[in-house]
Amino acid sequence: MSDAAQFSSVLVGIDGSDAAIGAATWAVEEAVSRSVPLVLIGVMPSIHPSAEEYQRELHHADVSLRAARAAVEATGRPVKVDTDIATGQPAAVLIARSRDAELVCVGSVGIGRYERSILGSTATDLAEQAHCPVAVIRPSHSGGPSDIHWIVAATNGTPEDEAVIEGAMREARLRRLPVLLLGRQPRHGNGGDELDRTVALWRKRFDDVHIYPVAFHGDVAHFVREHDEPIEMAVVGAADAGELAGILGRHGRSSVLVIRNGQDGSAGSGQGAGSGQGA
Repeated sequence: MSDAAQFSSVLVGIDGSDAAIGAATWAVEEAVSRSVPLVLIGVMPSIHPSAEEYQRELHHADVSLRAARAAVEATGRPVKVDTDIATGQPAAVLIARSRDAELVCVGSVGIGRYERSILGSTATDLAEQAHCPVAVIRPSHSGGPSDIHWIVAATNGTPEDEAVIEGAMREARLRRLPVLLLGRQPRHGNGGDELDRTVALWRKRFDDVHIYPVAFHGDVAHFVREHDEPIEMAVVGAADAGELAGILGRHGRSSVLVIRNGQDGSAGSGQGAGSGQGA
């Protein structure tokens, strides 16, 4: 294993699928913005029935990593790329490696040659158990030329709110996208002003990002299912990691970023990333 895998990095699970390559290219900007290496990791079974099967698995992992590296290098971005092949159960390996990572990324169809469900158990386990933020990446759909793609997060009055909203704002800055902040507004009284105050606060902290309040009585998964707005990414806290399948869905197009409390998936804190898309 190369030295870069031992230090802070953005880690991407690679299995040879198009979804994994998409996750790798998406993760390039995450690594560049943090000034850390991008580590592409393939995972092989620990036990093989024969030497021939071992060689087949090793060859598959090697070819998969080469393809992912080529896709990353084709972006032309100044990112250090490292590759690694580990043995074990994919989710367990990535969860263990997440202790030393700033972000772990996987494609939405799972990790592993035989794990091709629309949401592999690897992604689910990572979202619930990883030690750092986790991004589950759906293939990008560009839509029409006038479409505005959104990042969606929610304020729920929980201790995770600060980290979740900050993670959404940093991602919006990096991707130059606007944010929809969902919040419950009470039916009586003036408590509905709280959502507007929260949005005003974040506008001051991220004056180059467009953020808009949306009163909605439901969770992020419910909003994604019920609305037609092109949503690029939904940002949720670890307590809501169970919403992952509901957000991605069989026909969903939104990627998901799961934030751990106190870990906002920082993509750089400096200003000057340019204005988000207007609305």
